[in-house]
Amino acid sequence: MRRLLCALCVMVIAGSVSANEAAVQALNDYRAGQGLAALGYSPALEAAARAHAQDMARVGFFDHTGSDGSTVGQRVTRQGYGWCFVAENIAQGQRSLAEVMQGWADSRGHRRNMLSRQATEFALVEGPARIWVMVLAAPGC
Repeated sequence: MRRLLCALCVMVIAGSVSANEAAVQALNDYRAGQGLAALGYSPALEAAARAHAQDMARVGFFDHTGSDGSTVGQRVTRQGYGWCFVAENIAQGQRSLAEVMQGWADSRGHRRNMLSRQATEFALVEGPARIWVMVLAAPGC
């Protein structure tokens, strides 16, 4: 997986794929290696992830709970996403998509989220101060 992620990061830097496409490729290749279905990319989940990353950077904290006391579910709902499953991975300081994905793959809880059979969509953003937020979810159910 590490070799693939490094290749994806080079393609992003070279401009041949967008950061979103690289994130989709990285997560879905990781899931495929575990025999799991690919996830779609959600603009609403991206908006929730970006808002949380910006909140953490602006206020100066690092937590799954927002500065207003919100949970990931509440932040996703604010974006108009009706969900029946939601999970969140956060990280700080990693310099690349490859680093953050590897860190999450090496962490039991983060790996569990990325490999959830309940998730059908996700988004991943790198916010200010190298704060990374991934939100995985399933709409409606």
